[in-house]
Amino acid sequence: MAGECLYYLRKYLMKTPWLSKPRNSRYAKLPYAYKENPDNPMEAIPDLEIVMWVEQALDLLDNGYSSRKVSEWLVEKTGKKISHQGIRNIWELRRPNSKKLKLLKKNVQKNKPKTWEEKKLAAVKRKKRDAKRVLNMTEKKLARLEGTNEADKSVSEQLDFNAIEQAFTDREVIFSPNPGPQTEFLAASEREVLFGGAAGGGKSQALLADPLRYFGVPAFNGLLLRRTNDELRELVWKSQELYPQAYPGAKWQEKKSQWTFPSGARLWMTYLERPEDVMRYQGQAFSWIGWDELTQHPTPFAYLYMLSRLRTTDPDLPLCVRSTTNPGSSGHGWVKKMFIDPAPSGKSFDATDLDTGKVLTYPEGHKKAGQALFKRRFIPSKLSDNPYLSDDGVYEANLLSLPEAQRRQLLEGDWTIAEGAAFSEFRVHQHTCEPFDIPPEWRRFRSCDYGYSSHSAVHWYAIDPNFETLYVYRELYVSKHTGRDLSKAVLLAEDGDRVPYGILDSSCWHQRGSVGPSIAEEMISEGTRWRPSDRSAGARVAGKNRLHQLLKVDDVTEKPGIMFFNTCRQIISDLPVIPSDPKGGDDIDQRYASDHAYDSVRYGIMSRIQAMSPFDLQHSMAQNSYRPADSTFGY
Repeated sequence: MAGECLYYLRKYLMKTPWLSKPRNSRYAKLPYAYKENPDNPMEAIPDLEIVMWVEQALDLLDNGYSSRKVSEWLVEKTGKKISHQGIRNIWELRRPNSKKLKLLKKNVQKNKPKTWEEKKLAAVKRKKRDAKRVLNMTEKKLARLEGTNEADKSVSEQLDFNAIEQAFTDREVIFSPNPGPQTEFLAASEREVLFGGAAGGGKSQALLADPLRYFGVPAFNGLLLRRTNDELRELVWKSQELYPQAYPGAKWQEKKSQWTFPSGARLWMTYLERPEDVMRYQGQAFSWIGWDELTQHPTPFAYLYMLSRLRTTDPDLPLCVRSTTNPGSSGHGWVKKMFIDPAPSGKSFDATDLDTGKVLTYPEGHKKAGQALFKRRFIPSKLSDNPYLSDDGVYEANLLSLPEAQRRQLLEGDWTIAEGAAFSEFRVHQHTCEPFDIPPEWRRFRSCDYGYSSHSAVHWYAIDPNFETLYVYRELYVSKHTGRDLSKAVLLAEDGDRVPYGILDSSCWHQRGSVGPSIAEEMISEGTRWRPSDRSAGARVAGKNRLHQLLKVDDVTEKPGIMFFNTCRQIISDLPVIPSDPKGGDDIDQRYASDHAYDSVRYGIMSRIQAMSPFDLQHSMAQNSYRPADSTFGY
């Protein structure tokens, strides 16, 4: 354990980080202390066990031991061959600022022969040293043959390397990550990584420790963000305990909310409360951006915008975004869609578009056209991963006392349930079904929430006349569509379906100028029939209450009033995470950005559509829950 702590101390304090390296061929020779990435054979990643010994070997070189003896010791410890020149090359790469290395280079340059006589004398001395080394090797072989114990000693025993290791071990360990998820988070090589799940998993401490490895690089500019300044305060206090110990001379500037380090590296620790606050960072560049409690941001706007600030002038500095969070809060939905849904927990995956779910790739004409832009990864955490909190059971008891929803989030790290969800009764297994052929006699209609720069959501409905169950059987979710374009897309999706009319967001009837057509008029002119949604006071709350009623499971039929085909992915994804009004009102949280699919469904269920009964050939009998269509529009 002591050796492991020693390794991690050096890993996060060394000036040159161990980075993954690309391979030209999977059969190419791996660099020393590297192994093949099991997820990507064309990438070499650091072998942590060997890196630990290499870092100790570099410390030995810094203390004046010869590269030959150190290389022999390293082979003894790792079982992997490396020459004295090989460890010297690693030393020059990883420790370019080593005082011992600089002194050796200076002496070599100073003592380098210049004249012909000096060069001849140097050649004679070199032969003398070689002869002496051969003599020593011969004496060792002779001693081994004679059975002496001295020759049988290992290199470690001869030079007392073990005593040196013990001296290193006895040094105070500033930070040692817990085995498991915390270690995986700190060693992750993906561009964007989310460390989340249960409370007490050591997420905030890991986020503070992650940039430690870069504080010795002059070009490093980092940014660590919380939602509010008050929430940021605890992180600042923890950093004041950690950073000055790791880097003596590190200074915290309260007015600038900035750490400065002797190398010139900087780390800002500040807050970003509103989406428009991102404008404060316009024109700035950061190589490392950290987000603590990411789900507290209700929309992905700030996160996505700050990706444009991710750049550096130092090619050796990796660009990375590191985030931590618990399930729940207003941003639960988009964080889940970005990091949780695309791949199994712990697996690296190509970054996907938040709206379409498609892999983000370089555009046509680019030299990397078609290749994925970068990778993401979600690393789950649990309380049991942090022995400092879990061993005594006190904190676990606190979490066990919470209500079920919070307990599942904070103790189990369950992302399938959102804290404060407006529609907590929604269950995927109860309210969704496989698509089936809808009988032609079932009455059909559609609804639409229009948006150009955001999204337009369209849903199609069919009413089962036997149970008056409302089936949402089709969904269209698009952006950057004009009214005419959206109407054409609707007709294309229907492909001959008899859909007599739809309910459209009432704002689409607003007049534009003195003569220009409204969005609704444009859509109607393309062949789709619409009437406006309810625009009266309290319509939003009434629609929400109506959806609660439909989501209830009937005691007799054991079926809810509304069912969704499992192909309607957007509404199925949104319903479990739509947050309630944080002020305690009866509406949803108005700050929630992804409410377009919900608004469309709300318009539809409040339309008083008339169901058709197969036993009522004249279709004159009104069903229990539905009324005749709006006579104003004639359909």
